[in-house]
Amino acid sequence: MTMTEFLRAASKRERAEVAERCGTSVAYLYQLAGGHRHASVLLAARIEAHTDALASRAQGRLRQVPGRTLVVHPELYKSPVSERA
Repeated sequence: MTMTEFLRAASKRERAEVAERCGTSVAYLYQLAGGHRHASVLLAARIEAHTDALASRAQGRLRQVPGRTLVVHPELYKSPVSERA
């Protein structure tokens, strides 16, 4: 799921929760989704981990946002979340 898809599908409360847990703002998440900014590796890892945790509670409505889609050099990104089969 892309960041844009995640933000569209998530409720206002869920968007705020992800932003707060990642130490950023909802507005910055929208800038990342629009490609106006790139996340640091640390922020991308936090977003990946927290969207994964939220997705596990959302009963299939939401999915994890891969951190590699948010950074400048995705080939160098290492996921903090184990790959799901």
